[in-house]
Amino acid sequence: MLYLTGDTSHQGRVDSGDTVTDFMPQERERGITIQSAAVRLEWENHLINLIDTPGHVDFSIEVERSVRVLDGTILVIDAVAGVQAQTETVWRI
Repeated sequence: MLYLTGDTSHQGRVDSGDTVTDFMPQERERGITIQSAAVRLEWENHLINLIDTPGHVDFSIEVERSVRVLDGTILVIDAVAGVQAQTETVWRI
């Protein structure tokens, strides 16, 4: 999304360790999101706050903390990977 809006010049990948929101050394080394991160972007005159939360079950509390402060959410699911086990847990939060 950041790439499509022109906020970054490349499409980062968690596996490659070059995403904007996975900035901790442990996240880049392990190729996973550990800590939630928020970025703001503009798309068609709308401001969007994008919150990247961990997908691994070990970090569920981090997802809960992030979701509790939101007024509304849009859940984005990878069309290739599909619904994962943790997706349903997050959906119930």
